[in-house]
Amino acid sequence: MQALTIWASPGEHSCVKPHLDFELYSCISSVKCGERRRSLGICHTSCHGVLYLSSYFRGFKSGPSKCKIFSLCPRGKVNFLFKPKKGSFGAAFALTWALEEPEVGNNVGDNEELGQLNDGSDNRDGIEFSHAQVDDVKESNEDDSHDDDDEQKSGEKTQNGNNRRVDVRALAFKLHSSKNADDVEKVLKEKGDLPLQVYSTILRGFGKEKRFDAAMALYEWLKRKSKESDSPIRPNLFIYNTLLGALKQAENFDVIDDIINDMAMEGLHPNVVTYNTLMGVYIEQGREIKAIQLFEEMPTKGISPSPASYSTVLFAYRRLEDGFGALSFFVETKNKYQKGEIGKDDDDENWDYEFGKLENFTARICYQVMRRWLVSSENLTTEVLRLLKEMDKAGLPPSHAEHERLIWACTREEHFILAKELYVRIREMGTDISLSVCNHVIWIMGKAKKWWAALEIYEDLLDKGPEPNNMSYELIVSHFNILLSAARKKGIWRWGVRLLNKMEEKGLKPGSREWNSVLVACSKASETSAAIEIFKRMVEQGEKPTIISYGALLSALEKGKLYDEALRVWKHMIKMGVEPNLYAYTIMASIYAGQGKFDIVDSIIREMVTVGVEPTVVTFNAIISSCARNNFGSVAYEWFQRMKLENITPNEVTYEMLIEALAKDGKPRVAYELHLRAHNEGLVLSAKAYDAVVESSQMYGATIDVSSLGPRPPERKKKVQIRRNLSEFCNLAGVPRRSKPFEKREIYTSQNEELHR
Repeated sequence: MQALTIWASPGEHSCVKPHLDFELYSCISSVKCGERRRSLGICHTSCHGVLYLSSYFRGFKSGPSKCKIFSLCPRGKVNFLFKPKKGSFGAAFALTWALEEPEVGNNVGDNEELGQLNDGSDNRDGIEFSHAQVDDVKESNEDDSHDDDDEQKSGEKTQNGNNRRVDVRALAFKLHSSKNADDVEKVLKEKGDLPLQVYSTILRGFGKEKRFDAAMALYEWLKRKSKESDSPIRPNLFIYNTLLGALKQAENFDVIDDIINDMAMEGLHPNVVTYNTLMGVYIEQGREIKAIQLFEEMPTKGISPSPASYSTVLFAYRRLEDGFGALSFFVETKNKYQKGEIGKDDDDENWDYEFGKLENFTARICYQVMRRWLVSSENLTTEVLRLLKEMDKAGLPPSHAEHERLIWACTREEHFILAKELYVRIREMGTDISLSVCNHVIWIMGKAKKWWAALEIYEDLLDKGPEPNNMSYELIVSHFNILLSAARKKGIWRWGVRLLNKMEEKGLKPGSREWNSVLVACSKASETSAAIEIFKRMVEQGEKPTIISYGALLSALEKGKLYDEALRVWKHMIKMGVEPNLYAYTIMASIYAGQGKFDIVDSIIREMVTVGVEPTVVTFNAIISSCARNNFGSVAYEWFQRMKLENITPNEVTYEMLIEALAKDGKPRVAYELHLRAHNEGLVLSAKAYDAVVESSQMYGATIDVSSLGPRPPERKKKVQIRRNLSEFCNLAGVPRRSKPFEKREIYTSQNEELHR
């Protein structure tokens, strides 16, 4: 099958169709126009060789092409004279002889590189023909014509002055290993004078394959041939632009300046293609500022920048990560375009279409820059917010999808302001928001300790959708747990109760962990009544108490000296099959010691050993402390002696509580000896124990050497302070302050009352 080839004729805006074998039923060429495709269909009928153009034979963007058929013949040799409208592909064929420029793409790869400089024609269509391919060389009697498609395919044929068809692909393959002009001469010496577009196609291919040596060898050969008096070969501006583009693609910039000097010596003035290529080179070299300066130089040289020029400048700002610069440049370009200062007299560019691409490209660059800012080590949250506002002013807000992707880039505490702003923007768009994005915002709010803000997001899910899932539930519950833990550690039991109420209000069922946090807070605050009510409410909610629940309640009852109630709780715990732990046993031993029932205390210790729960210093300290509070000093000393039998080493608390008990019991001398013993063991006792020894000795007239006790220790600060003022907790947990005091019903309300409130 013979290929359909299209050649540019010497006439302006004309296109000549050479021999077409009419034995073919159809021959179709694929035309690529930017991102769109059209099909060129040519059909043969049996009616005297008349050739028809299919309805697909159209100009791009500007309607059908106007053409005249001025020759018909049975052999099928047909000449077409095109008179295209603006934007049609007929003009592109004529222009490609003199012009070619790199085109800045607006696609973003995984590596976040915005825009790629691709070789293409000066016309915006970037037309590409894919022809049927042949491997032989055929002779013909046709008139000499030249073909210079913008994207010459490897393996495509072209004609030389001797009317031969040249296999460009094969020729390039023979030249690809050339190191100098002599190597090129060996291959081309018998080829005769080939059209310049053959060499430009080969140079372009060498650039794509990064064959720098071969490209320079061919260039040196062309310069050598141009110096021969009888040679018609002389590199023109198109050749130089192609060579510069090839060097840029090959990423070898060392000889760029030499090429520019050679152009000047040949008297060739750079055109827009040359400038665009050099701008791309500077960007590849990391000299983005120089590329922008080169763009600003173009009007002073009488050169009108093309759309690719503007795209290249935007790409330079992207490399600089200067979103504000890119946006400012676009706004300036937009104003010039609206005033008709650019694109007004350019018949080769569809500026309406190109300006839309620049607009999308700018928005994409700003989005990518913001992502880069968010993953940098610096806190650039304020800059991102400022750029978002500037984009709004310029009419280029990020899309819904880009808003969500920016939220995913928010991963640090300081990003919570931006995450909330982006979330609000998506809600205001009225579009559906991803549940995973909402969950991520809840997570960010919690990470920044903005618990109430996280709860607002969860409330939006309940009210506006999408419906929260298990992840949403677990995230918000985990935030409540952090707040409850803080309240537990600070002994702020009122806030714990309020948080439980808030959870139930939002449909979040507190678990044993949440209930236990409030119970422990009540125990620390010695709020016995509150602990009892919380325990009852926990059971009413159907939550099974754990050993921690029972332990906290027993501790609260013991501090309130409600010993009978504590015994009932203990029996209930055993009945429910909850096995006591060391903490529960210790509390019960302390309770019975306070009642003076030391035989029961002894039985508890034996039971502990029997079930494998070994008593610790904490257990004995609890017993001794209970004795001290109830004036059983002598019994406390007996349990101290028993500690030695159990091989349990006493600590500061043991000595302090025992000294206080003995001092109250009128035994200052024994208390004094224990203080010296603790001092000799390296323990540092409190000022309270020191004062107890001194005061007891003075009261009962005991003679002691006070100097042997050392200097009076400084006062210790309490580790747990029960705070009446919640300001400190509000600052810690990031929760709103409450101006009014808590009402009693907020604390003691049962679930049934809560439901009917």
